[in-house]
Amino acid sequence: MNDQSIRLQVADGVAHIGLNRPGNSNAFDLSTARAFDEATRTVEADVTVKAILLTGVGKRFCAGGDVTSILAAPDPASYLKELADVLDGALQRLDSMSKPVVAAVQGAVAGAGLGVMLSADLIVAARGTKFLAAYAGIGLTPDCGVSWLLPRAVGQPRALDIVVNGRVLDAEEALSWGLVTEVVDTGAQEHAKAIASRLAAGPSFAFGQARRLVRGAWDVDRVGAGADEAVTISQAVTTPEATAMIVKFATT
Repeated sequence: MNDQSIRLQVADGVAHIGLNRPGNSNAFDLSTARAFDEATRTVEADVTVKAILLTGVGKRFCAGGDVTSILAAPDPASYLKELADVLDGALQRLDSMSKPVVAAVQGAVAGAGLGVMLSADLIVAARGTKFLAAYAGIGLTPDCGVSWLLPRAVGQPRALDIVVNGRVLDAEEALSWGLVTEVVDTGAQEHAKAIASRLAAGPSFAFGQARRLVRGAWDVDRVGAGADEAVTISQAVTTPEATAMIVKFATT
């Protein structure tokens, strides 16, 4: 990958996608969004990848869109439309993968950074992290799936408190609201990496399909969800991983 604003490393079944613009709080300009899109395409196609780790280099996980790049564009509206489309396309791809995603966040998660974070299934937050929408503060509106993902994570009234009322959450509030999975005092990235490694070493079909079933359940009715579960579990029982684990369970 030529653009160093996004780092991609694959090892031992874990694809580590790192946001790498610490001097800009890992905000996305168009070049970074394209690099992130390329990384998700690579990870999607790599059959050796069993789990994905998202991190941000530096003091802050992600400040959302790079406002400076928007202002510098000859046509800010067209630039912002393309930026939002490219980044959201990558996030939708990440969301649709049958590979569990773990994120480590620190410092601040703002704007589209919330959309990036909520594309993960398990989120480890460093204590002291702040979570905010930030859009209204500069007269803008949510993008990158935030208006869809945030209410599903915290409920509609709380989502509106964040995006309309400008509510800023600390890590403990984010945990109590269901926005993150856990809060740690130190080593958020190391802890998240350990989780991703454990998932990559486990029953990958089961983890990936469980992720798909839960994340996709918002878009189907109860009948459809049950039918999908029945088909999926019947496929799972035929995998070598499940066969070995079931035999071990039955004989102990």
